[in-house]
Amino acid sequence: MKNKKLLIIGASILQVPAIKKAKEMGLIVGVVDYNPNAVGIQYADKFFNCSTLDKEGVDKVVKEFEADGVMTMATDMPMRTIAYVCKRNNLIGLTEECALNCTDKIEMIKRFNEAGVPLPKFFEVDNLEQLKSAVKNIAFPCILKPADNSGSRGIMLCHSEDECFLNYDYVVASSHNGNILVEEYMVGPEVSVEVFVENKIANVLQITDKITTGAPHFVELGHSQPSKLNSEVCENIKRVAQSACSAVGLENGPAHLEMIVTSDGPKMVEMGARMGGDCITSHLVPLSTGINMTEQTIRYSLGLPLDLNKKFNKASAITFLTAEKGKIEKISGIDSAYKIEGVNDIGFFKSVGDDSVEINSSSDRIGYIVVQAQTPQNALKLCEKAAKKINIKVV
Repeated sequence: MKNKKLLIIGASILQVPAIKKAKEMGLIVGVVDYNPNAVGIQYADKFFNCSTLDKEGVDKVVKEFEADGVMTMATDMPMRTIAYVCKRNNLIGLTEECALNCTDKIEMIKRFNEAGVPLPKFFEVDNLEQLKSAVKNIAFPCILKPADNSGSRGIMLCHSEDECFLNYDYVVASSHNGNILVEEYMVGPEVSVEVFVENKIANVLQITDKITTGAPHFVELGHSQPSKLNSEVCENIKRVAQSACSAVGLENGPAHLEMIVTSDGPKMVEMGARMGGDCITSHLVPLSTGINMTEQTIRYSLGLPLDLNKKFNKASAITFLTAEKGKIEKISGIDSAYKIEGVNDIGFFKSVGDDSVEINSSSDRIGYIVVQAQTPQNALKLCEKAAKKINIKVV
């Protein structure tokens, strides 16, 4: 791999594991980001100041850098950019059609519906008249969500027609194209499924149990692996994941799928044709299975052989740190938390001087703790124990 060049789209904290892993593998690493102060720049060989959503701009960067491969870690919209530049530069990546299917929730749910993938009742809405029609044909509560955003942004649970109309502008404001979905509210445990598709075969590497804030925004506050659900349910989850990947046209590469396990079985919420965020694929999957999905995604991007074989069966978990509303004055106790056996990583999205706010989306969380243990139950207990050691003082 000497002298091979990998271009990573984005240089935020989400991309740092990929940048570091690529450097470990001996690659020359370039990063693209609109933010000249992005944290990942310091770990890369070359930085290009360009928006990750600027297809033509990134195409010029690919040519200038002479990239042998292009990838991103856990962000949705840059997948359209990657598909665009891969097609124009004969690089390995998903098709533009698949990228659209996996970044526009309306296109996605239509593909699921056409293929018979289990999913909630839904309505596509792009104006108030369509919203009026939708709410008369769906049971309450229901979910309103933007067609093309991520990180729980703009999602609202509504208990009545009045609430739907009251929250409509808020949800539309989070939709880049102005379209939204009205969906049946599904009840049951929420899971994510970490997949690597190879030659149209969806290999399920791990199933992740999720902890969220619940209504109205459903922001994720923790994850654990492997799932504590029984083996029959897990087999059904795997089958739904495989059919969903096929429905959107994903033939190769990583995928992160989200489902609700309802009384009628698992049903799709949505999916991304990329690795899962929230440290799920960068940290949790390697700690619970020994499979480094970041490395495998890099190898896939460069056309190298993959190794998707599980190395061991352990457990891992992450908990996200929050605090009261106010300005963060001090963060302490990190060293004490690290002394707890099993704690693997502690990181922060915010620092002293930043605002601690109400948790309405994933970007409002302050930090995280990742642990490894022998069972998911013990992993979650370790997370709780470590979190108690960290004090986030706000004023």
